[in-house]
Amino acid sequence: MERIKTVNLKRSYMNGDTVVEALKEISLTINDGEFVAITGTSGSGKTTLMHLLGCLDTPSSGDYFIDGVNVSNLSDDELAQIRNTKIGFVFQRYNLLPDLSALDNVALPRLYNGATEEQAQQEARELLKLVELEHRVDHHPYEMSGGQQQRVAIARALINNPAIILADEPTGNLDTVTTQAILDLFKKLNTEKNTTIIIVTHEDEVASQAKRNVKLRDGLIVYDTLVTAS
Repeated sequence: MERIKTVNLKRSYMNGDTVVEALKEISLTINDGEFVAITGTSGSGKTTLMHLLGCLDTPSSGDYFIDGVNVSNLSDDELAQIRNTKIGFVFQRYNLLPDLSALDNVALPRLYNGATEEQAQQEARELLKLVELEHRVDHHPYEMSGGQQQRVAIARALINNPAIILADEPTGNLDTVTTQAILDLFKKLNTEKNTTIIIVTHEDEVASQAKRNVKLRDGLIVYDTLVTAS
């Protein structure tokens, strides 16, 4: 099943009097249950592509389909609905609310989606157990390590049961051991829950653990290949 499809996707913007083409006719299909790493150097277009795939930005031209629905020209409210129901985001800097406990950070998007407080907290506890942080539910972000905060962020990304997880440099602030633990968690979600995982990374070691690598250069896909298991 095609989960994501882009057709001749372009994104350009003005830098003074100059038109900068950040993405140039990107055509890409990602099927349900794939684990894909999008790589490239700074300025390659990978962050721009991530923003388009996450419905955080709109293309200058071309089409973008999620589950067969063309989202390229949807309104802001319609895009927000897609982000809330179909996509979970994991960021390099975690983006946790410092005044909330781990439990409340995870539960918050579920409350925004109409759940009762009791239901949201019950589901948040289950997800914190999934990421092996059931002993940290009452801790605030400043009381946790970077790896623990990233696990909370992953649990939060899962709270609305999204079909797609988009992770933007999710291991960029983590040491080697913690990086591997986070990647193992993504693998577990991909294998056991069939969640489609898309990671943007500049680290070859991280990309090698995905099942497929898509590399960008100067706004174009320069290769797209399955990763051979070692």
